[in-house]
Amino acid sequence: MANYFTHFSCLLDVGTPENAARALDLYNALSEENAAEDPPSEGFLLSIQPEHGGTQLWMRDDETGDPEHVIQFVKRCAAAFGLTGLWGFQYATTCSQARVNAFGGGAHVLDLATGETIAWTYTGGWLPEVLDGGDPDA
Repeated sequence: MANYFTHFSCLLDVGTPENAARALDLYNALSEENAAEDPPSEGFLLSIQPEHGGTQLWMRDDETGDPEHVIQFVKRCAAAFGLTGLWGFQYATTCSQARVNAFGGGAHVLDLATGETIAWTYTGGWLPEVLDGGDPDA
């Protein structure tokens, strides 16, 4: 049986070490909400990166993770800490065994001030769609 995974590793600068510590509370609240979902999403791991002045949050998968969960968390941090500018990350979708159309990935960019998505892409269905005559730029 094949297992499917979503991998990512990204940073978010929340401005101050105090904000980074407060972000842990936001993470725990989101994780509790996620645990109440049926079924719960895979979530992600979070730690503060002291080598970056203690203001960087490192978000990553633990074997597999949920990009949407990361996006929700970043939006909460942006609103709580008044973050501005653009932020984004990319992820890879993989499979434990060779399977046709089982590999891909994507990327997502947010405007931190508004929480709006600026751009995103997902390659999971792109190749089969284009091979079937679809628009490669859609």
